[in-house]
Formats: sequence, structure tokens, C-alpha cells
Amino acid sequence: MVRKLGAFVALSGDELCVLDKLHKRRRTFVAGRDLVHQGQSDESAYILVSGWACSYKLLQDGQRQIVDFQIPGDFLGLRSVVLQISDHSIEPVTDIEVTEVMATDILEAFANTPRLAMAVLWAASRDEAMVVEHLVDIGRRNADQRTAHFLLELGARLALVGLGTKAGYACPLTQYLLADALGLSAIHVNRVLRKLREGGMVTIRDGFVTFDNYDRMVEFAEFDPVYLDQVGPLLR
Repeated sequence: MVRKLGAFVALSGDELCVLDKLHKRRRTFVAGRDLVHQGQSDESAYILVSGWACSYKLLQDGQRQIVDFQIPGDFLGLRSVVLQISDHSIEPVTDIEVTEVMATDILEAFANTPRLAMAVLWAASRDEAMVVEHLVDIGRRNADQRTAHFLLELGARLALVGLGTKAGYACPLTQYLLADALGLSAIHVNRVLRKLREGGMVTIRDGFVTFDNYDRMVEFAEFDPVYLDQVGPLLR
């Protein structure tokens, strides 16, 4: 989280100390077992320390739409603290380790270190910008571009926290999870990934995404990372 928030605010020693104090209550959750439920009212949020999770909405007929995937350094369930009721569920994709942060601790940290509060606001705004981009993905990009754009975005997010490069990144996502996120069927995702691989752009094998030609894939997907706002810190 320090690396992520540091992209916006050059955190001082005091601010780093406050952030460190939030990491007091470590918990683990196994893959497939929700830690936040849609409609849940909670007084705590989580910081993802290790592993991957996904946030999703569940329809009455059982269909699921994955809104986004969470990676180390991301907040989980922050809106359930601010809005009092969670508007989505969060499920670990892998076994995860998190820090549970009580709402009172979050509010106290924000009151004492407004620059840290600004950094978290930036992170929340960035998450909203990604959701907007995902709407464009589903609404206007074809399946091939949509998938390529999403894989590039994941790569950029992971690079920010030191878990990815333009060469590639470790990725635990199955084709079924990608399908739920991209609004496609798993069979369609399989066909798209094969086309991207045969086009010499990206290969997914044994839990690793390899960019065979990063620049070509960026051009193909029309990927402009400006919405991720990772050129900071903007506040020193």
C-alpha cells in the first residue's frame, strides 16, 4: 500500500508511521469464501496484504458480474464503512492475508494525517476511473480489444506495487473468472486468448501472463494508461 499511495503522495515519516499502525490485526481467508457480502453492514474494512480477490455483484437468477479484481495494496470493503452498507461482495480468488482496519481507526488516521486521507481519496478515485474504463470495455470494445485492454491494465496495476513488468506478471485468474469480468463466456475467452497468442501479443500459461509484444498489444487495445494516474507523486 505504501508503494501504491506513494504514487500520489510522497509520504512523510509520520504518515508512514500512521499507515503502519493500521496493520495491527492480520487475518487470513481461504479462496472462494466471501469476506464481504452484498448488503452487509460493517464497521471495518481490509487492506489486502497478499493474494488476489474479486469484487462482484450477484443477480437474483444467480448470474455474477465481477466488477474488478483486487491485488496487494488495495482496500477491500472501504465503501461498506463509508456508505454503511456494502453494495457488492468480495471473494478471495486465492488464499489471502489481510489487515482488518476498524472504521474508527480509519477516521482517526484521516483526521490526524489529512495528506494520507488525500492519498486514499486518490486511490478511490482511481478505482472509480477503472470502473468507468470497464464500462467502455463492455459497451464499446470488441472481445479481443476488451481482453487485451484488461490484461494490460492488470499489468500496469501490478507494476505499481512491484509485482509486474512490461514482460509480464503472475496471474491466478482462470478463464471463467476473466469471463465473469469481461461479460463473455469462458469459451469465448478461450478463443480470444488463442487469437491474441497467435497474433504474437500475449501468452497465458501456468499462471503467468507473458507479453510477447507489449507495444503491439498496447496499440491493438488502444491502451492509454493516463486514467491510472501513475506518474506521481503529485503531492510532495
